[in-house]
Amino acid sequence: MRYSNLIGISAALLIVVVSYLPWITIESIPVTVTGMGAPVKTVFGKPALMNFWMLGLCVVFFLIPQVWAKRINPFVAAISFAWALRNLLLLSTCRNGECPSKHPWLYVYFALSLLVLIMAILPDLKEKKQL
Repeated sequence: MRYSNLIGISAALLIVVVSYLPWITIESIPVTVTGMGAPVKTVFGKPALMNFWMLGLCVVFFLIPQVWAKRINPFVAAISFAWALRNLLLLSTCRNGECPSKHPWLYVYFALSLLVLIMAILPDLKEKKQL
């Protein structure tokens, strides 16, 4: 794709923004959990922190116009996507008979992570013409 690098970098930056927005709310202890944790101590920690490191690598690989970077980027993006899937399943699961109320930003985070993976799989490689 022609704009796969630009779309991938934009989606990675949007993941950083979405990570600071509320993902779930637990009613038993009135707390809202974001991708960067909660104001009180919970078992979730900072679920989006690993994505920040992986997406930083993805952005670097999107910017490098070498073939080796375009081949490594899908693996890094797949690890980031797997972590986003883990966060989706971990945060939306019911515990001790109580289900947290899910905010749309959790699903936006997951969709953006999938978009980064798709853009990493479809790089804009320039082929050399053979004579």
